[in-house]
Amino acid sequence: MTDTPRRIERALISVSDKTGLIDFARALSAQGVEIVSTGGTAKAIADAGLPVVDVSELTGFPEMMDGRVKTLHPKVHGGLLAIRANTEHAGAMQAHGIKPIDLLVVSLYPFEATVAKGAGFEDCIENIDIGGPAMIRAAAKNHDDVAVIVDANDYAPLLDALKSGGTSLDLRRRLAAKAYARTAAYDAAISNWFADQLKETAPTFRAFGGTLAEALRYGENPHQEAAFYRMPEQRPGVATARQVQGKQLSYNNINDTDAAYECVAEFDPTRSAACVIVKHANPCGVAEGASLEDAYRKALRCDSTSAFGGIVAVNRTLDAEAARAITEIFTEVIVAPDATEEAIAIVGAKKNLRLLLAGGLPNPRAARLTVKSVAGGLLVQTRDNAVADDMAIRAVTKRQPTDAEMRDLVFAFRVAKHVKSNTIVYAKDLATVGIGAGQMSRVDSARIAARKAEDAAKELGLSTPLTKGSVVASDAFFPFADGLLVAIEAGATAVIQPGGSMRDDEVIKAADDAGIAMVFTGTRHFRH
Repeated sequence: MTDTPRRIERALISVSDKTGLIDFARALSAQGVEIVSTGGTAKAIADAGLPVVDVSELTGFPEMMDGRVKTLHPKVHGGLLAIRANTEHAGAMQAHGIKPIDLLVVSLYPFEATVAKGAGFEDCIENIDIGGPAMIRAAAKNHDDVAVIVDANDYAPLLDALKSGGTSLDLRRRLAAKAYARTAAYDAAISNWFADQLKETAPTFRAFGGTLAEALRYGENPHQEAAFYRMPEQRPGVATARQVQGKQLSYNNINDTDAAYECVAEFDPTRSAACVIVKHANPCGVAEGASLEDAYRKALRCDSTSAFGGIVAVNRTLDAEAARAITEIFTEVIVAPDATEEAIAIVGAKKNLRLLLAGGLPNPRAARLTVKSVAGGLLVQTRDNAVADDMAIRAVTKRQPTDAEMRDLVFAFRVAKHVKSNTIVYAKDLATVGIGAGQMSRVDSARIAARKAEDAAKELGLSTPLTKGSVVASDAFFPFADGLLVAIEAGATAVIQPGGSMRDDEVIKAADDAGIAMVFTGTRHFRH
């Protein structure tokens, strides 16, 4: 089709979000555009002293059924769908008194916002837009002749186009593509909410949609393109965070920050201060302490080499003391529920260090959905919301763990949940002292964690490995006793694991022979 600019003579505007509406309508009127509108939008335009035709005048029918029926009419959809160069379409328009609509501007009923604020079922249903999506899809389909706007950010580009003689085909196609994406994301939000209401874990059709937060410089590697989208679920974290300072987050920064913040959320801020240091999506140091500074310094001891250039998450308002400690070494991102003004000023001295304030901690018990793409499909599951505090932990060895060991065992299992499988975590005094992650063999994870603990001890000038007198957590059962024996050799005195192996008896016997305590949780924490 020839890219001939299309003039706009008539526009239909129906928006729930009236940001920028009056200035936009005024500019259209100045260009001689006739404005048709609905309900509250028409009232707002008229109150501004601008000429507007109510949609009921166009259709010959009043709005009815509490506004449910107002634009579902041939004089609206015919005006949007008619192909201007098609003589049959033109004849039908003339025969039925249908005037063309050259521009459609719609912002949909705020369904996502209604759900986010915790509204009841009926309120959510009433905020499902019907006429809006129908008009949007009609206008987008006929984009050769009609421009459609679903985002107030497109008001200015459209007005610029009108000043230059009309909308180009390229602009109309871009607007149409955005329009279809908007209705797709809208319907995805509705369908997922409905599935949740009905407790359907595997609906026949599943869709997910988001809103662009920002285009990223690149993905995991410089040759990959990437963007960050926000989903309707308002789970506190990197997607809800206010970036106080620092350069743009990268794809890997966002992924690692999410991993760090989800891990630190396992630790109740009313009970203790906690800090998590993450590198490449795996914790390299985690600790609880009397203060955030104390927790950070304990976490840093675990693996200060990996912590360089890492992500730091804390579970309380970032204070000045913690900020000073964290900024002693190069750190990419600090994420916290909030921060004091003094802490913000301290971090501000490091201009490239990103500080994110999430406004709260995510609920580790919330069973929301997670999505992972595979070739030709999506893997969808509920989030791992099993929390160590809720588990029926039972001792299976002759020796029972001491109170101090049990405290460290629960701590270590919280951390193991957030380390890539196969996972081994050594902990002592509510701090990790060795972490082995992502190995194909559990025994290799145990060896790597022990070796890292030896390296950390040498860096601290200690002659004894940090794992001496520690406890150890495994994210899944020990299939053989070999991994356990490595942990015992490293100095572990107690073990926490899910249990459930065919060789549990063999593993328990190895623990009894060594005189160590072992507890089973009955819950596995695979993380791939």
